[in-house]
Amino acid sequence: MKYFWRYSSPLGEIFMQSDGANLTALKFGKFSDFGAEFREQNLQIFGDTCAWLDIYFSGISPNFTPKISLIGSEFQLGIWQILMQIPFGTTTTYGEIARETALKRQIPKMSARAVGRAVGANPIAIIIPCHRVIGSGDKLTGYAHGLDKKEFLLNLENAKFRA
Repeated sequence: MKYFWRYSSPLGEIFMQSDGANLTALKFGKFSDFGAEFREQNLQIFGDTCAWLDIYFSGISPNFTPKISLIGSEFQLGIWQILMQIPFGTTTTYGEIARETALKRQIPKMSARAVGRAVGANPIAIIIPCHRVIGSGDKLTGYAHGLDKKEFLLNLENAKFRA
């Protein structure tokens, strides 16, 4: 069984998904995005995630991470691990992540576009902070949930970027 819960944020409704024990997705969307295999139920993991979001939306970096379970390719999982290391209030670029990934894989070069696709496939918005990845020159670029939300999140964190 798969479960979901809703959270009312300053950016609108956020939906959480769980396998019953772990957070498996956190996204902006609509209730209609869920199929019949999902049941709305308030689980402990959703309470933990709501507490995390309450702290985050108050402008403070939460000092814990809800239990998460990620399914993706080896490449995606590696990129998502890098995203989780970006500190609150800071940003990095797709190119910097590509260089870091190339070094880890001991290859001469990695495509920033490939990194961008993996970042865009992140299933757990905000907690896995894909919004902290910006373009070269600190330019605000790309966000699966809309640039307006990305700009809000970066401003909430007092992060440096160019709109």
